[in-house]
Amino acid sequence: MSSVASPAPLPAEEFGEKDFYLDEFRAHTLCFAVALADCERPGGFETLGRVSRELVANGTRLIILFGIPPGPAGVGPRLRRVRQRLQRFVLSEETAVHFPARRGRRGLGEAVADLTEAARGGDLAPTLELAWRTLRVGPLFVGLVDEEALVDFAQRLAGRLRVHKLVMIEPPGGIASPTAGQLSFMDEAMLATVLHAGEAEWAGLAGRRKTLDAIQAALRGGVHSVNLCSLEGLARELYTYEGSGTLFTRGDYCRVERLGIDDFAEVERLLARGQREGYLKLRSAAETARVLLNGYGATIGAHHLAGVCGLETEPYADERAGEIVGLYTITRFKGEGVGARLLAQALEDARAAGLRYVFACTVEPRAQGFFERQGFRLVTPDDVPEAKWVGYEKERRVRLKVYRRDLEPRTTSG
Repeated sequence: MSSVASPAPLPAEEFGEKDFYLDEFRAHTLCFAVALADCERPGGFETLGRVSRELVANGTRLIILFGIPPGPAGVGPRLRRVRQRLQRFVLSEETAVHFPARRGRRGLGEAVADLTEAARGGDLAPTLELAWRTLRVGPLFVGLVDEEALVDFAQRLAGRLRVHKLVMIEPPGGIASPTAGQLSFMDEAMLATVLHAGEAEWAGLAGRRKTLDAIQAALRGGVHSVNLCSLEGLARELYTYEGSGTLFTRGDYCRVERLGIDDFAEVERLLARGQREGYLKLRSAAETARVLLNGYGATIGAHHLAGVCGLETEPYADERAGEIVGLYTITRFKGEGVGARLLAQALEDARAAGLRYVFACTVEPRAQGFFERQGFRLVTPDDVPEAKWVGYEKERRVRLKVYRRDLEPRTTSG
């Protein structure tokens, strides 16, 4: 691969993560479940209001369920307080156009409802009808629910409405493992294992079993994905690749496929991010195009692009060799096995194409350790095709480590 051409300009940082997620959420419905007491702490309503305002301006519909504690204070005063706070933090010049006008003024109107009785009973039909009528004319439906019933009611409502995403907001944030630390992702099978008798207690999650049960029910009820995070980490969880909590998905959490043209813009941004972080070399526009055209993407759920890599073969056809290029996984997904899945697919396709070996070059110590764990051995530059070094940057080549993995031909049973 030649480096004679000038590197392609890096896409602007602003055109990336947040826009990507806002595009995913546009014209969809998100449901938040959060304790009112959490929002009434300093900065709480401001945080929720800021995220809600951005989503409403984006054309996203929101259902917000507040859990309220039992006590002498009636529901009525809390309804008024919630309406006032949301009106203050969600309504703006940018969002007002999305709200219905009454008597010449725009506001939340009837969007805030007392759902305490509905949450105690078994019949969801009146709430479903109310939510539908409210969201037909405005972007926001808000309900107050007994705190004890919050997570169960949220999963039932989200499942029956089949919302795009359910977000459970709790002070501890996402799920942490006693051995692996914060877990970025759990698919339904992993969640079922944790919820097996005694497993949650062994993992120190006994106090969160009720929430995890509700998340499992939501996934089984038809909700595509569920996020569990703290209120402080809400924006980071929704808008960034790193996230702040745990994302729960149905089925296998990670899918690896060949890249298509509709993926190219997002993959370019990921490659540029890897270059900024120093994991990947700067590439010319032509080199980037070859990565895209010969690349694989790992997708979490339906929309979260977790990592990319390419298998380049044309320059090395005479030696029946291939190069792993542009292997990069988002920070949030490191340790989740995404890189190994990308590499496994590339190796499978290399065997199918009759390649004798594949190789990879890197200056990054963590990438070097990764390739060693995947069965690659450290070799000299002379052990890979000479075409690799035509026009290659001399300063980088001095620091480079070259890894190679010989391939056994793929056999078929008959």
